[in-house]
Amino acid sequence: MTVQGPDSSSRRPRRSATMGGMPLNDMPWWRWRSNVRSALHMLSDPAFQRDVWLTGVEGYGDVTDAVYRLVEDTWLDNWSAEKYVGTIFRDSQEAALVDTAVLRVLRIMHQVGPDAPVAVYMENQGWPEAVRAARDAHVRMTMADGENPDEPPRTLEVLRIMTRSA
Repeated sequence: MTVQGPDSSSRRPRRSATMGGMPLNDMPWWRWRSNVRSALHMLSDPAFQRDVWLTGVEGYGDVTDAVYRLVEDTWLDNWSAEKYVGTIFRDSQEAALVDTAVLRVLRIMHQVGPDAPVAVYMENQGWPEAVRAARDAHVRMTMADGENPDEPPRTLEVLRIMTRSA
């Protein structure tokens, strides 16, 4: 018979391993969460958009790629993020912020077309509102995952490596 010491008490919650500071496995669909967070991060950062997307820096994709990451597995373009509370999103407030960001970004995408250059998105009168909504969702999700929302976005290759591990 093995007696557990105080360090392995079942009464104390154990923090899972981390992925760049974000807890792995504490959300069942953490890979989908990672993709949503990555997209929101890029969509929420005007300096990133100006310095990376507008100048064509390799490794980060473009606006269309970010929108695709936001909705590809989740189908957030067809239904509410509320459907994923407890699997991708931690609570209803987080889901509501994501829904607002998705709706604002998709509205612009439908106006300008999915393959429009980033400058066309950024010149759209609704873009600042979409960026603010993405920022609100990004900050909420990032803080809930114990990370700094003001760190620069990671490359898509780093995202791929992080979601392959674990």
